[in-house]
Amino acid sequence: MSRTIIDVHVLQTVPPSNLNRDDTGSPKTAFYGGVRRARVSSQAWKRATRRSFDGLLDPAELGVRTKRVAELLADRIKPALPDLSDAERLALAAETVQVATGSKIEVPKRKAESAKKKGEEEPAPESSYLMFLSSRQLDGLAALAAEGADDIKKFLKDKGNKARAKQIADTRHSVDIALFGRMVADSTDINVDAATQVAHAISVHAVENESDYYTAVDDRNTGAEPGAGMIGTVDFNSATLYRYAAVDVDLLRRNLGKGLREDESAAEPVRRAVQAFLHGFVASLPTGKINTFGNHTLPDAVIVKLRSTRPVSFVAAFEEPVTADLTGGHLKAACEKLAEYVPDLERAYGSDGDPAWVLRIGPATAKLAGLGTETALTELVDAVGAAVAERLGPDA
Repeated sequence: MSRTIIDVHVLQTVPPSNLNRDDTGSPKTAFYGGVRRARVSSQAWKRATRRSFDGLLDPAELGVRTKRVAELLADRIKPALPDLSDAERLALAAETVQVATGSKIEVPKRKAESAKKKGEEEPAPESSYLMFLSSRQLDGLAALAAEGADDIKKFLKDKGNKARAKQIADTRHSVDIALFGRMVADSTDINVDAATQVAHAISVHAVENESDYYTAVDDRNTGAEPGAGMIGTVDFNSATLYRYAAVDVDLLRRNLGKGLREDESAAEPVRRAVQAFLHGFVASLPTGKINTFGNHTLPDAVIVKLRSTRPVSFVAAFEEPVTADLTGGHLKAACEKLAEYVPDLERAYGSDGDPAWVLRIGPATAKLAGLGTETALTELVDAVGAAVAERLGPDA
């Protein structure tokens, strides 16, 4: 059966930086092809991508991931029940979320004990793990809570109302939930399988982490106190990264369901989600130590493939690490490796006819020119979105 898969391949060079730290504060690394590579975890780039949606999509199409879900829902309940106290709205919200998701919503023991010792009010109840709910799901649960506000426990014990609560939590998913998935450990029947896979970005070449020794001078030091007020080290590296992501458009369509508006086709929200992901993934950047290094770069090259079989990464092009020539630099050699590897791979597996788009910058990326239709980012995003909508059809 034919599928609709989007592959995104990115080459991006970053100067001295520490985009994604391990537990010791050093940039993450990985061994691949027998050498140590710079690495940025998939979680780091997924979060950067998701944060970029704020400027790309309507807030109604997005979700919130938080332990403080009771507070979040209580704020949604307030306009409908302004006469209730904050504590009453929190209790109402906690019970509603608990029934809808099957997750315990209670005041963390440590926070409760700390507040009691300080003579403060009891903190708001929380879930024991991050809860991911869409804006429309929160609105639906708020309306349900307001409906049963007179006796919420009794209201939600009714089988019909309990089923309504669960249905609200498991329908009308936001774009970010549909793309990145949702795990609810206590109620697996409302889990959402992620439509997007994001690989750990790795450098196309071998990398050794370095350390920056720094000092800070106390502005109030006198001549008798010439030493530094603070000293320390920050680890960093620099790399040309290969980044890869795949979007299962068919699963994305199922996760999103019908369009937000009656006048739009079922393919329309899928198109918007695909375009937001493409723009966000390509242009976003994790912010680890960004103030220290100011490593604000954009990709030098992007290849997008629209496939009908399964996702395919091009990382094997760099299994043999790129080495710099006498003039230095890894980008040009990385592009040459891709330009040699991709056509051979596509021809061998019969996928050389799949549509492809290429964004490239500068002479170092010239070898990529023949791998697809050349375009700029906004044009690429629009073209892929249109191709997806056409493939899905108006009644998808």
